[in-house]
This record gives sequence, C-alpha cells and structure tokens, in this order.
Amino acid sequence: MSARRALSGFVAGVLFGIGLAVSQMTNPEKVLAFLNVAGHWDPSLLFVMAAATGTFFFGFRWATQKAPLFEPEHQLPTSKRIDARLVMGALVFGAGWGLAGYCPGPAIAGLGSGSIEPIFLVIAMIAGSQMARLFQLRSTT
Repeated sequence: MSARRALSGFVAGVLFGIGLAVSQMTNPEKVLAFLNVAGHWDPSLLFVMAAATGTFFFGFRWATQKAPLFEPEHQLPTSKRIDARLVMGALVFGAGWGLAGYCPGPAIAGLGSGSIEPIFLVIAMIAGSQMARLFQLRSTT
C-alpha cells in the first residue's frame, strides 16, 4: 500500500470520526432515543441521516465519473442478490444497533471517548466476525 493511499484512508477515517462525534452518533443514549419511536423519541438524528444521504447521493455520482486517485479503477459491488446471508447480517446489525446504541463506525470512534462500553462492543464485534468466518469456512468444506 502506498503512503499516499494510506494517508488518504487515514484522513477519511479521521473526518468520518469527527463527523460521528459532532453529530453525537457516538452517544448511545442519543441513538437509542432516536430509535425509541414509541417513547420519548428524539428526531434530531434525522437531520444527520438526511445530510449523510444527500452527501452520498451527490458525492458518489461525482466521484464515480472520475478515475480514482489511488487505484486503476473503481471497485464497486456487482451482486444485486438478496439472500439469507444478507438478510441475517442485516438483522444482526439492526439488533446490535438497537440493543447497544452503537453501530460499527461509531463504536470504533467511541473508543476514544473514555467510556468502557465501546471497548466491549468492539471486542464482541471482532469475536462475532471471527465466529462468522469460521462458520463460513466450515460450511464450504
């Protein structure tokens, strides 16, 4: 990996982490209040999601019209298939987000918050991904 490519990834990650912190997506209480539509619902994260969706919509179209900076071509997914593995992954992701108030990006950004909860969640994410990898290896052999 080139130094420019590594630096661009680092800068993108830092900007993403700052955005998560500023928008309070690293605060599980804020996220859980947003997900609690039947109780004391906090709709403020709708503005964060709307801004992220708009940024992605226009940014993706602009970025894919040009050649990538550090790769010979864009590497975009080609599969449009919805299978059991995709649905189960979405269900586990949603359940984890609803129970813990963190999804993977904010959990990793939350490691710098001084709180112990993101540490346990990141450890659980790593363990879960390794268990899924082992299960997938066993099912293919």
